[in-house]
Amino acid sequence: MSLFGSSGIRGIVNEKITPDLIHEIGKTVGEDNQEVILGRDTRPTGDMVSSALISGLTSVGADVKRAGMVSTPTLAQSANEFDCGIMVTASHNPEEYNGIKFWNPDGSSFDSEQMEEIERRVKEKSSLSSWEKVGRVERYEGAIEEHISRILKKIGREYDQKVIVDCANGAASLITPYLLREMGCEVVTLNSQPDGTFPAHESEPVEENLTDLKSLVKNSDADLGIAHDGDGDRMVAFDENGSYLGGDRLLALFARSFSSVVVPVNSSMVIDDLADKVTRSKVGDVYVSEKLKEKNAEFGGEPSGTWIFPKVSYGPDGVYAAALLVKMSVEMDLSSEVDQLPSYPRKKSSVKIEEKREVMENLISLYQDTYSENELNFADGIRFEEENGWGLIRASGTEPKIRITAEARSEEEVESIFENAKDKLSRVRS
Repeated sequence: MSLFGSSGIRGIVNEKITPDLIHEIGKTVGEDNQEVILGRDTRPTGDMVSSALISGLTSVGADVKRAGMVSTPTLAQSANEFDCGIMVTASHNPEEYNGIKFWNPDGSSFDSEQMEEIERRVKEKSSLSSWEKVGRVERYEGAIEEHISRILKKIGREYDQKVIVDCANGAASLITPYLLREMGCEVVTLNSQPDGTFPAHESEPVEENLTDLKSLVKNSDADLGIAHDGDGDRMVAFDENGSYLGGDRLLALFARSFSSVVVPVNSSMVIDDLADKVTRSKVGDVYVSEKLKEKNAEFGGEPSGTWIFPKVSYGPDGVYAAALLVKMSVEMDLSSEVDQLPSYPRKKSSVKIEEKREVMENLISLYQDTYSENELNFADGIRFEEENGWGLIRASGTEPKIRITAEARSEEEVESIFENAKDKLSRVRS
């Protein structure tokens, strides 16, 4: 079983995420990265995981600068002065989880090749340095202030907007409210006291977790509501009417300002209506970032609420995205702009299948026999294009299931595409 996923390593603390394992990972990373900056989110187990990492890193001679409690995008941007950055976080997962994510100096996450190399070498066990070569640990002051300064240089000040911010008691509590005030906004904070037990609501920024924010925006004179996840790499919003701006709607709103964009295979064809050049990647911000570099594209995003602006950083930055959305809310009527975006019907379902890998291999062969090469995308499952829509058949990464998604310009076409996928799935299983 693979140790690392697309977002580094995550798991329940003292089950998957143990001090011994984290120490070994620190040793492995420290052999190739002698100057490391380390940050953590608000989870109560952050100190334990950080200490185990520091023990491993310094034992092989790496020097560590501790940025303390910061958002993930803050840490990712600070990595530009170091060999790498390491963030102790489990992002939007529940409080019993923690994990580690690694960052290159350009702000991008370690890619699959880098992660595979770490995993291979962790199993081999690294050697220790002699006592006189053990690394040093120092505090790194000013990471948050540096991040705010970079954003202000790009976005500017004097935005007379009233914004309600729900930071989910996560690490964005330490930056987004302060940044928006520096921009000239009147800021009302909600769940913005750092507390990694996430007492107010689950830290994933989906609409059902944000009922208080929605109500406050709807029943006040606020211009905008902003919400983050536990570590601040995600951002979703509510417009001035309290309508949820998440998923493909916010993705489309951002994407229309750029000519070349990268989005995952599960994103809406609305993006194709708005951007000149659309590249679809595997699902996961790591893969979006890889394609952004490969295609030299201008913007990347996911319906989950991760937004990547390569001129700022190759890592997701929910804090920058919040500032940019405030700027956009001054320049346009957000609710009207969103209402004018195309919207297409979609249908989803999943089928329980134990032998999902074998089934997917057979499905790929079947689709290759019936569709042309330019109608297929195998980046993550099977995305097939029809004249007025598309379908996606994708194996779950965590469950014995295969998921089917269809989107089209009419309900009839959605049903046709969906039944097409179901029929082919039945054929390869029989």
